Amino acid sequence: MRAISTAAGGMLRARLRAASLRVRGGGGDGGGRWTTPGHEERPKGYLFNRPPPPPGESRKWEDWELPCYVTSFLTVVILGVGLNAKPDLTLETWAHQKALERLQEKELAAAGDADAE
Repeated sequence: MRAISTAAGGMLRARLRAASLRVRGGGGDGGGRWTTPGHEERPKGYLFNRPPPPPGESRKWEDWELPCYVTSFLTVVILGVGLNAKPDLTLETWAHQKALERLQEKELAAAGDADAE
């Protein structure tokens, strides 16, 4: 029994030691995915790390930008129109309509009884 617990303890220690050596993003040399040689130490302070164009020049659009912007705009328009135009199928609306119909039937029945007298 003592041998089993010793073996289990040894396996547990080995696993914990191996897990502590594992580093997310690569080896345990301290270098990570974004700090490998060839990458900048600090950002330049510009959006997406792209410097602004020289004065008097406009930024050139990339190939993906126009289709992405057009698709995004059309998606917002279609969803806005479509969601505002959908029918109201909630339980509360149905119950309200049924209650109004019953009230109208009662009023007609009461008016018919008054005319009969």
